[in-house]
Amino acid sequence: MSQTSRQTGKAEQAAAPGNPSAGTLTPGKPEPQPRSVRIVLLALMIAMLLAMLDNMIVGTAMPTIVGELGGLEHLSWVVTAYTLATAASTPIWGKLGDLYGRKGVFLTSIVIFLIGSALSGMAQDMSQLIGFRAIQGLGAGGLMVGVMAIIGDLIPPRERGKYQGMMAGVMALAMIGGPLVGGAITDHLGWRWSFYINLPLGAVALAMVTAVLHLPKKDRSKVRIDFLGAGLLTVGITSIVLVTTWGGTEYDWSSAIIMELIALGVVALIGFVVVQKRTAEPLLPLHIFRSRNFTLMSVIGFLTGFVMFGAVLFLPLYQQAVQGASATNSGLLLLPMLLSMMVVSLIAGRVTTNTGKYRIFPILGGALMTVGLFLLAQMDTETSRLTSGLYMAVLGAGMGFLMQITMLVAQNSVEARDMGVASSSTTLFRTLGSSFGVAIMGALFNSRVQDEMAARGGSTGGGLASAQLDAASLAKLPDAAREAYQHAVSTGIHGAFTLGAAIAVIGFVAAFFVKEVPLRGAGPKPAEDPSPADGRVPQSA
Repeated sequence: MSQTSRQTGKAEQAAAPGNPSAGTLTPGKPEPQPRSVRIVLLALMIAMLLAMLDNMIVGTAMPTIVGELGGLEHLSWVVTAYTLATAASTPIWGKLGDLYGRKGVFLTSIVIFLIGSALSGMAQDMSQLIGFRAIQGLGAGGLMVGVMAIIGDLIPPRERGKYQGMMAGVMALAMIGGPLVGGAITDHLGWRWSFYINLPLGAVALAMVTAVLHLPKKDRSKVRIDFLGAGLLTVGITSIVLVTTWGGTEYDWSSAIIMELIALGVVALIGFVVVQKRTAEPLLPLHIFRSRNFTLMSVIGFLTGFVMFGAVLFLPLYQQAVQGASATNSGLLLLPMLLSMMVVSLIAGRVTTNTGKYRIFPILGGALMTVGLFLLAQMDTETSRLTSGLYMAVLGAGMGFLMQITMLVAQNSVEARDMGVASSSTTLFRTLGSSFGVAIMGALFNSRVQDEMAARGGSTGGGLASAQLDAASLAKLPDAAREAYQHAVSTGIHGAFTLGAAIAVIGFVAAFFVKEVPLRGAGPKPAEDPSPADGRVPQSA
């Protein structure tokens, strides 16, 4: 194991800043042993699962939490505090990893996440829970970025495709298993264990990363942190997320507070760009956007996040309100989309590894995502579960072509010294895209439901909130009211997914401008492998 660790460290040193061969394995030297790489990846996937699973589990437990702690009026802040802290800290974690070394920064983010989880489980009122969720989100911001950046360091882009299925599988597991696990934990152990469950998983990840991941330390003597840039970016991101979270729900889009937040966000981001041009060690080096591929992957990642999280929000709602599925079954009914995404991501990764070609995948992904959303927009009160499942599979295939390829191409477009900021920027754009997608698609959905109910002589009784009636509640309504409500939800779904299809078209067009830049790293091994027959790394390595 120690031999492999030294080999991994030397591979990263070969990718030092300014080295023209950055990210490329030295000819004649063997790669790290696959078994040790898989052990490291297992630890990273556990950490990734922590970040993705948390909101899914907590969402299921929220009714019980509110029932015990009270504070219903602050309910949205339990999620918003976590989301804000995650989004605002994401680019900072990426830059810290570039400056101080990935391992220490990544372990720090895990520890902060676990502290936030433990404190959230011990919260005695809603205010404490909101504050502790912010701490938890702060750690979560470093989990996803750390995973992607470390994978970028350990595995050359050409070889990275083989592991895409693992990442897609973790994402699917979180989306499917989160609500199921959250419901089971809340029912049998109590809502506090929806937070405590993170502790054993996090402890395993912490121990494994500490034991098996060995990366070279970086010289900290000349490091200067861009505090002003970090502050301006945090203010800008916070303003954007609050606008998309509050707009049309807590406050009207034209209200003074929304206008003030928009103005504050614009001014802060403009100031951030000015500071990045002048500082010696920028938080987000603007030169990385000179790469056409990196800029395009940021745009496509934003659009993918916009569409994906909108679909995950509205499809279960449609299945419960119109198709009569239970809350548990509506999560399972997303399986066609998630399995399709996982399988296609795995295939795309294998093809990329074997051929080194990837440009076709963003194009296919954009096309299938557009078609899938257009088909979903055609669903009405008569659409069967089989039909909707097929439509979801098409959308899932499109996302499968895009989810990991965007990160792969973005990391391949920068030097090794910028791996952290490239990973964090791509993650941030996807996060912001999801925030915009949920807000804008939600506003359109809500408006369509209200208009349709008004036209049919009914009332939404609170707009979007009333659109979340479960199947049991719907069954108690008079036939006329239930049919009016189902037609209204179908109309809202049509509007939301039509918008999603229009957004996906932009991603499809953008994909045609991606350049086929060769992926750094080795391709398939030749027939005569120069490494020893027993697979050990030579001592001289």
